[in-house]
Amino acid sequence: MSKRLEKILILLADLLTINLAWLLFFYFRVESGLFTLLTEPLLLLSMVAVYIYWLLIFTFVGMYRTLFASSRFDEMAALFKATFVGIFILFFLILYDDAAHNVVSTSRFLILIYWIFLLSFVGSGRIILRSIQRRLLIKGIGRKNAVIVGFNRKAFEMHNTIETYKGLGLDIIAYLAVKDENIGKKHNNIKVVDTVHNIKEVLKDLDVTEIILALDKHEGDIMLEVVATCDSNNISIKIIPDLYEIISGQARTSQLYGFPLIDIMPQLMPEWEKKIKRLMDIFISIVILILSFPVVLVTSFAIKFESKGSIFYKQDRSGLNGKVFKIIKFRSMLADAEKASGPVWSTKDDPRITKVGKFIRKVRIDELPQMVNVLKGEMSLVGPRPERPFFVEQLSLEIPFYKRRLKVRPGVTGWAQVKHKYDENVEDVKEKLRYDLFYIENMSLSNDFKILLRTVFVVLFGQGHFN
Repeated sequence: MSKRLEKILILLADLLTINLAWLLFFYFRVESGLFTLLTEPLLLLSMVAVYIYWLLIFTFVGMYRTLFASSRFDEMAALFKATFVGIFILFFLILYDDAAHNVVSTSRFLILIYWIFLLSFVGSGRIILRSIQRRLLIKGIGRKNAVIVGFNRKAFEMHNTIETYKGLGLDIIAYLAVKDENIGKKHNNIKVVDTVHNIKEVLKDLDVTEIILALDKHEGDIMLEVVATCDSNNISIKIIPDLYEIISGQARTSQLYGFPLIDIMPQLMPEWEKKIKRLMDIFISIVILILSFPVVLVTSFAIKFESKGSIFYKQDRSGLNGKVFKIIKFRSMLADAEKASGPVWSTKDDPRITKVGKFIRKVRIDELPQMVNVLKGEMSLVGPRPERPFFVEQLSLEIPFYKRRLKVRPGVTGWAQVKHKYDENVEDVKEKLRYDLFYIENMSLSNDFKILLRTVFVVLFGQGHFN
């Protein structure tokens, strides 16, 4: 079963069960006959409104994200938490409405009955759907071809587990070895067909959609090679990590019957989420530009009064898919600051920074003009900070996988900016890259919202760094 079909079925199941729960709750609340109730305009309008409400809640908490081998217990736990929060909000909305209209009512506590209905119906719908999906996978419908990269004890243990649990929907059809001498060897009657260096051709010939990396510690460069070669949304790559990688917290894991797997290249973000993210960017950037106009005016006068040069500073940055654009900022340094030195990183106490520049950097006013970049679609509110093309090429040579950041639209703020300090050397960039990759592999609207809230905190207390 494809991820797209799976999401459609889940959405349909939720549509049916959410509305069924509301129908029964409405019936209990108004104490009316069922057939008369179905013709009630208030019921139909409320059903649409309530369904949209729960659709937004479920989307925000990530209940429509496709996770590999997720257990039904975990899904029910997520549903419990999501509905608890949603019911809590509904209860206080009803309470506020009653208070605003001077209504004294005990019927608002019937919302608890609605919660029981909702949890029972939506939970049952999802369990039934997951059970049917698992039965189909066991019978051979919707299964996916997979290869294991590596030919070692770790690979054999994972292979044995996948063979035991048919409900995972994976068929291991080949091994890809790191060393040439392993070609032709077998495990569980599955042959090592080639080396990892020819993985692209193997995937095409065998119609593979899943790759499981079972590599040793010293083979990290092989992982980077596979990721760079198989840069496609149609290929899902998972790695069997070492204990240190699991406890470092820098990657999302999905539990596979006792084996944690790290998704190192999941689908970045569904198309509909991308569109909502873009609409949010447009709306919020317009609001910020309007509200900050007095601040922009005062800042412009202050910059012009203190030093010679233009008010705004434009600089080439690498954007989505490496496309170069001009980032716009308030000038915080002396004019022609890099004329003698060429492109260099700024430091926290850089002597080229003016007094006004130091203040506007501290309170992040220098970033306000970037709302124009966001409005034009060159940037997003949240994403990895855009780097200069000169440094992108330099860092790509020193840090494999660095250009992975270019797969998403750069942001005004990001996870790295709220978690790390100034970039003063390559080591700082490497550290920030870990945060950027974590964000990219876990992109969602809810995570964007959390980062925006953290950014407000960072701005208020003068922490973090935007360059």
